[in-house]
Amino acid sequence: MNVKRRALLRAGLVAPVVLSSGAAFAQSKKIIRSVPIGDLKVLDPIWSTAYITRNHAYMVWDTLFALDSHNQPRPQMVDTYTVSGDALTYTFTLRSGLPWHDGTPVRSADCVASIRRWAAKDGMGRALLAVTAELKTLDDRSFQLTLRRPVGFVLDALGKIDSNVPFMMPERLASTDPNTQITEAIGSGPFRFVKQEWVPGVKVVYERFVDYVPRAEPPSQAAGGKTVKIDRVESLYTPDSSVAGSALINGEFDLLESPAPDLIELLKRSPNVTVAPNDPLGYQLFMVINHTLPPFDKPDARRALMMAVKQSDFMLGTVGDKSPWRECAAVFGCGPDDGSLAGVLGWPAFELDKAKALLAASGYDGRAIVVMDPADNATLHPSALITADVLRRIGAKVDVQVMDWSTLVQRRASKAPVDQGGWNLFVTNATVTGISNPLLDNYVKHCDSAWYGWPCDPDVVRLTDAWAAETDSGRRQSLLVELERLHLKDVTQVPLGQYQSQIAYRKSLSGVIPGPALFYWNIDKA
Repeated sequence: MNVKRRALLRAGLVAPVVLSSGAAFAQSKKIIRSVPIGDLKVLDPIWSTAYITRNHAYMVWDTLFALDSHNQPRPQMVDTYTVSGDALTYTFTLRSGLPWHDGTPVRSADCVASIRRWAAKDGMGRALLAVTAELKTLDDRSFQLTLRRPVGFVLDALGKIDSNVPFMMPERLASTDPNTQITEAIGSGPFRFVKQEWVPGVKVVYERFVDYVPRAEPPSQAAGGKTVKIDRVESLYTPDSSVAGSALINGEFDLLESPAPDLIELLKRSPNVTVAPNDPLGYQLFMVINHTLPPFDKPDARRALMMAVKQSDFMLGTVGDKSPWRECAAVFGCGPDDGSLAGVLGWPAFELDKAKALLAASGYDGRAIVVMDPADNATLHPSALITADVLRRIGAKVDVQVMDWSTLVQRRASKAPVDQGGWNLFVTNATVTGISNPLLDNYVKHCDSAWYGWPCDPDVVRLTDAWAAETDSGRRQSLLVELERLHLKDVTQVPLGQYQSQIAYRKSLSGVIPGPALFYWNIDKA
């Protein structure tokens, strides 16, 4: 037995060859052993936008509405709803018999509190709350939302599929200050979080919630019937991608949520493994810039950085030539029929000499630029190294600081100077579904609503508000293009291209639902 396998056995990450009687009993249950996209450290999907937390939340919590495979919002926890003739009052009635994992009933008061907490953190939620005159309960199963003026995104907001997702929580949890993390994972979703088996840095365990009542409709992305066909999911953090790949091929793991790109061909050659795109629209990769610290508090330094970026370098380095990718200059993503939009939106020509001169002219003083590198993330780690190379090529001194993704997720909240735990740059990704308009895309908010990086251009805020208030579709599209150009001019972030992510799983699994997150309902195991 090799050293890596012995280490994994000690950590409980792979099954031994000889099963004890207790293990044999466990094997009589349907258990999926999967490798997540990172180490779960934050349980609160309202406090954090991290996808590892979002994926965890889809197991535990449910939503009022959910997007189907056509990205249309459909009732989920809601049974029926009505809209008044003047389009100002929405009345929602919950499905009967919905319980929380602690056995208490789901009430409308829980949902009102949950909407308020989510709306305090999410861009689309804030926009909804800004036009809300009243949000109140009517009885234990019904509540009402009254608007100050008609808007067309109420159901889109309540059915938002990507971070921050408006998950419904018990009122006692939803009453927590949105800037304070909840530490309990009590939901009404299809799986129950087994807190006593949670070992950060090793594993997270979920069990089928036997009292969950799925909808009668067939499953469709995040909507429809969330019928659970397995007994247990063991999510096993495995930062060594080669170990994860070998364990999948050998049958010790059932599913890899984010297989390393350089292992895709090897996994495809295995007769017992399926490799397939999970999200039909894919992801956008982008560089997050700290606008509050030198040198990127200066617009010219940010423009120099953008001028030195070739998206093809990042795409080839991140996903290689085995997965579909494309160049895209738009912060809100490019549609299937769009080109890169670089010329339309004003992406500067790639010119290293000019970029180097512009960085120097911005006042850059030679200080080390801190690039956070999530070495355990097979997608984002290469991009951190390419970012460092871009900086060096334009004359910057670079300090690549290696950490795991979950540490980065916590550190990115720091506004401290770099020598006190702060940062300058990191690379992350987002689903194209989740960034496709100014209300959905939390990552390019400015000023009081800004995400990590904290850009602040009042013109971006003004145009975003104008887009949200506009009802004419033609005018909306013009405002969107204007806003895209402004984001590139200000260099809110640096888009690095779009790609399709892939998952890998044993052929003993069936019923995997494509979507921007990994959904474990409907999956069966032979």
